[in-house]
Amino acid sequence: MFAKIEHGPLMDRVYRHQRHFYDATRKYYLLGRDPMIAGLNPPEQGSILEIGCGTGRNLVLAGEAYPNTSLYGIDISNEMLNTARKKIAVAGLGDRARLAYADAARFDPEALFGRREFDRIFISYAVSMIPQWQDVMREAVSHLTPGGALHVVDFGDLRDLPAFSRSALYKWLKWYHVTPRNDLFEVADALATATNAQTESHRLYRGFAWISVIRREA
Repeated sequence: MFAKIEHGPLMDRVYRHQRHFYDATRKYYLLGRDPMIAGLNPPEQGSILEIGCGTGRNLVLAGEAYPNTSLYGIDISNEMLNTARKKIAVAGLGDRARLAYADAARFDPEALFGRREFDRIFISYAVSMIPQWQDVMREAVSHLTPGGALHVVDFGDLRDLPAFSRSALYKWLKWYHVTPRNDLFEVADALATATNAQTESHRLYRGFAWISVIRREA
């Protein structure tokens, strides 16, 4: 359908072994994921798509929080998708969830899932790992239903943390190919302006985590 996804092999190498203990370790520093899920509030019998669904941890929680929704997930790592499928099956959500391998910057949800738009789309700690992250957000907004919303949670600018802690964290994140997007809110505002949408910005844990919401008009 598309040209070869070049970022996928890198993510497979990064997560081939990490995926087995990813959730156990990330809960200590991927902060803001649960507040983001709690704020989705999809309509009854709505649709939820996660871009960069990873191990499936967030989709399972979203499925449990919103039991009447349909769940969808895409990821560029087949290793992560294998883990996600198992986790979703164990949670008993297999009849509500569909996963697919895709490049988030140029995917065709109609070909993958038989639908073009979703009531809620969310991206959890993925824009900081995707080189073309602005294209990903732009693509996501184009697949929102009227009244739909894109929710993004990721590392913030760490502005209110001690300078030593901030510097050490940035170095550590770089080892894992992670680049915090300090212009996330500005990019979201520009996308909203271009699409007649509205934005919300939430700074959590002294700037450690940011949540950005782009909401289309109904």
